[in-house]
Amino acid sequence: MRKRLQPICQILGAITCSMLCVSAMAADDFDAVAEVKKEIAKASVGKGDWPQWAGTPLRNNVSDQQNIPVEWDVVEGINVRWSAPLGTETYGNPVVANGQIYVGTNNGHGYTKRFPAEVDLGVLLCFKESDGSFLWQHSSEKLPPPDGRSLDWPEQGICCAPLVDGERLWYVTSRGEVVCLDAMGFHDGENDGITTEPSDSSDEADVVWSFDMMKELGVRQHNMAACSVTGAGDKLFINTSNGTDEEGHIVNADAPSFICLNRETGKLLWADNSPGENLLHGQWSSPAYAVLGGQPQVLFGGGDGYLYSFDPEGADGKGKMLWKFDCNPKESFYEHGPGATRNHIIATPVVYDGLVYVAVGEDPELGEGQGHLWCIDPTKRGDVSPTLVFNEKSGDKPIEHKRFQALVKDDGDVERENPNSALVWHYMGENLEDFEGTMHRTCGTVAIKDDFLFLPDFSGVIHCLNAKTGKAYWTFDMFSASWASPLIVEDRVYIGDEDGYMRVFKLSEKMEQIGDDQSMDNSVFTTPVAANGTLFIANRSELFAIEEGAQSQSDK
Repeated sequence: MRKRLQPICQILGAITCSMLCVSAMAADDFDAVAEVKKEIAKASVGKGDWPQWAGTPLRNNVSDQQNIPVEWDVVEGINVRWSAPLGTETYGNPVVANGQIYVGTNNGHGYTKRFPAEVDLGVLLCFKESDGSFLWQHSSEKLPPPDGRSLDWPEQGICCAPLVDGERLWYVTSRGEVVCLDAMGFHDGENDGITTEPSDSSDEADVVWSFDMMKELGVRQHNMAACSVTGAGDKLFINTSNGTDEEGHIVNADAPSFICLNRETGKLLWADNSPGENLLHGQWSSPAYAVLGGQPQVLFGGGDGYLYSFDPEGADGKGKMLWKFDCNPKESFYEHGPGATRNHIIATPVVYDGLVYVAVGEDPELGEGQGHLWCIDPTKRGDVSPTLVFNEKSGDKPIEHKRFQALVKDDGDVERENPNSALVWHYMGENLEDFEGTMHRTCGTVAIKDDFLFLPDFSGVIHCLNAKTGKAYWTFDMFSASWASPLIVEDRVYIGDEDGYMRVFKLSEKMEQIGDDQSMDNSVFTTPVAANGTLFIANRSELFAIEEGAQSQSDK
């Protein structure tokens, strides 16, 4: 695999060196936390809240919350204010807003009267932030046979996080629906929006509106819909998760991958079906939004391995693409298995100091493999990939992208540098002959502060880079897969793993771990959240509120 990639990497490396001068022009004193706080202040939430996945549409998971613990004991309850049972599988990241906390999981605990624990559902749970008491649950019944299993995988539950603003929240269900809920549920004594819900019990959610992407748009998600929505103004941005069937066939290439809805009504404003016939497997990335180079942009990770930027206003009901960037070497190839070298994008793009950062990954069931992390200049337009593919018969016109392998030498394809490239830098690792020196596939999203970039890959290697140059400061092997993303709080970074440990490191050019590995007593597939002086961590089956000096009653 590495021999196959080497010539391409030499080309990309040359481009990277030529582009470093662009990154050097950025300000050295960029305050990522101030930008995050500015975005949170736009929402009707508390100033210490964390109202969506990664806090804001910038998707940079950084915070200046104070007195966040670096040590705790979830078994003995040391530095634990409270804990609350979740389902048996939890992949949804916690969101904290207006005194409530939301987590996506399955129905393994059975909080509602209508659905006991033995009924498999996707559920969004709502708890009281102060003490972890249960408030209400939104329930998504499993899609029926014959296709239900491939569209809505058993026991996986809700694999995304909601967006909360004031009295409303929005999220994507495991059935491929975008729903708007009343944050108070039925506890306010009112039934808002839809009045034909099966139950108005206080333990159930109050649905304001619902948009069924399968029914309305012909979307066919692969295994699950997993987009954590974001928005700007009255608009919601959603990756539909349109994908292949279990045999790898694209069921509906015309169905949109990226859509924009009016957040008050659920009306479809525009839709775009990129990547169409080039979709590889599934689409589980979440969008980001920012004003970049004076132009509002919504960023979508595509199932073809391209990162796309759209004008959030759209045009005549369709997406208005600003640019696209191929996040894989052109000679890389895709197959449904561990041997593939082409990947799609599961991570969420991150905006930092006017640049965009994203890494590639794959369905974790398909194993480990070579990864790529990119830094992109979002001010270019059109195809801004590092290189373009030509054919000996096509002359000076680039050929169209091909689904499984963009460049096939036996077909007479050749690669040339793109004079319109938006590449700032590209990272595959510092030493591809060394496991710890290699960037592997990842599900994770970068977090960046003071130009320190952190990212764990799925193989369990943590990478600490200079965000402006892409050069690695250090790597660390956790010896356990990491499904989640880092959280930076003040001068510390928190990262969890599949073995159930949370590690804390200093923001430093040298690797320095703070304290011992902190056991969470079960696998951690989610990203920690810091809000209102508390660290919230969901392991596979339980949510913990970790606070300095707290002592909860242990029931282990």
